[in-house]
Amino acid sequence: MRPSLALLRKDLLLERRAPESVPAMLLFSLTTFVLFHFGIGRDEVTGSLAAGVLLVTLLFAAILGINRLFVSEHEEGGFDAVLMAPIDRTAFFFAKAGALFVFLVLVEIVAMAGFSILLLGVSPWPTLPGLILVLVLLNIALSTVGTLVSALAIQTRARDLIVPLVGLPMLVPALIAAARACAPLFAAGGPGSIPGKWLLVLGLYDLVFGLLAYAVFEFLLED
Repeated sequence: MRPSLALLRKDLLLERRAPESVPAMLLFSLTTFVLFHFGIGRDEVTGSLAAGVLLVTLLFAAILGINRLFVSEHEEGGFDAVLMAPIDRTAFFFAKAGALFVFLVLVEIVAMAGFSILLLGVSPWPTLPGLILVLVLLNIALSTVGTLVSALAIQTRARDLIVPLVGLPMLVPALIAAARACAPLFAAGGPGSIPGKWLLVLGLYDLVFGLLAYAVFEFLLED
């Protein structure tokens, strides 16, 4: 864990000193909420529509962060340094997935405030415990798959195209499960209970793709 934490600390310090990913993701999220506010001609959304608007916006914002995840290593020789270091190569995967998870959490804190002001038709406070649970599971999925896809695409000339073309289809099941789980939380009559089967689907998705990414990441790094 020490190599992973050291690499994670490096990524967070770089983002703090020269912010790139988080501001871009945040600006995209807030701009999209403004567009939805005026585009659908409604001041308030509830239920499935609210869940869909929120989660689709966060998904596309995450794609911006995924595109930039390995850029510094690619441009400054970081891959060679990790390959030569006497550490488990998967430590690099955990560090990058952890950094993306932190970026998503920071974006969601501010984005949820903007979403509540611009679009949400119900009070956000009663929904917070359930929403946090769903977003944590979704963030794990985004971080795991995003790190894997970013590592696959970074060595290609068309990485800006490869990430959405490969990543979005892989993330569709997680997005559907998260949207179905969130929909009762935004019900017009007050938040309902989260369907357990959709939480189970999200958890299973995280487990399967987490194991898959762990198994193949070292081969991607070496190639």
